[in-house]
Amino acid sequence: MVEEELNLSKVLTKESFQNAITLNSAIGGSTNSVIHLLALAGRAEIELNLADFEKAEDIPLLVNLMPSGKYLMEDFCYAGGIPAVMDQIRSHIKPANTILNKDITHYFDEAEILNKEVIKTFNAPLKASAGLKVLRGNLAPDGAIIKPAAATEELLKHEGLAYVFEDIEDMKANIDRPDLPVTKNTILVLKGCGPKGYPGMPEVGNMPIPKVLVEQGVRDMIRISDARMSGTAFGTIVLHVAPEANVGGPISIVETGDRIQIDVSQGLLELLVPESEIEKRLKSRKQPKENYTRGYAKLYIDNVMQADKGADLDFLVGKDTRLPSRESH
Repeated sequence: MVEEELNLSKVLTKESFQNAITLNSAIGGSTNSVIHLLALAGRAEIELNLADFEKAEDIPLLVNLMPSGKYLMEDFCYAGGIPAVMDQIRSHIKPANTILNKDITHYFDEAEILNKEVIKTFNAPLKASAGLKVLRGNLAPDGAIIKPAAATEELLKHEGLAYVFEDIEDMKANIDRPDLPVTKNTILVLKGCGPKGYPGMPEVGNMPIPKVLVEQGVRDMIRISDARMSGTAFGTIVLHVAPEANVGGPISIVETGDRIQIDVSQGLLELLVPESEIEKRLKSRKQPKENYTRGYAKLYIDNVMQADKGADLDFLVGKDTRLPSRESH
């Protein structure tokens, strides 16, 4: 790459990112891919937004790998790995250059599936449609993300009463209370865990099932937050709610007992509270106290963007390929 002066600005294109999104759907990849790809695209000055992820929602799930399936990453690699999957979805892969200065098809031209229990074919997938789903509504005006491949099918269309944790400390202190007033139909809501609020948007969106429900045999329930979660996590978990609570997003005014509607097939996430009440709550909302007032943490909080923009620092968006013009000692 050095000899050919093949830098990333000559490799990365809109098609590169579209291929990454398509492949992520086929392998049942992490919700974190949304954050990372949006941020990378911003650095490369390539227009990418949540609508691009919506275009891959109907890509079938081909990989029988935890948490969407039963096998492990080692099994996936022995079964043919990424090249074998890309060969199955080749009709959805767009021409794109790579760091070898060859088209992306070079990577999977001779690929084959070595274990069809682990990697399924396009015509006989593990799940017919399992790409990441973008949810929108008055609870997430700028979008939220859910991973249907790792969710409980029966919960993908649901209405329930919210039980709200105002921050991570509230959740940790109360999640296992024996008198926690929740049922399997309750929707847990966690605030204050977005890019600015935590800060740093940690992987705490996969809240544990309350102990009182675990003892009843409940293994999944709907959980909503402005946080992230690990790609290895399982559950019907709505993440990356934007705008986040800390900047006054509607999630900030959700109260315990409010009714929430989710319909993944329709891409809907609604707070079933009268609009007049929502406006009243937003006007009377109090801004949480900042945990940091100096140093890098303060710089980060002041400049980090929302999840739907990649949670990158705003002053790092765009590329600068200029060489240094002055010496440095």
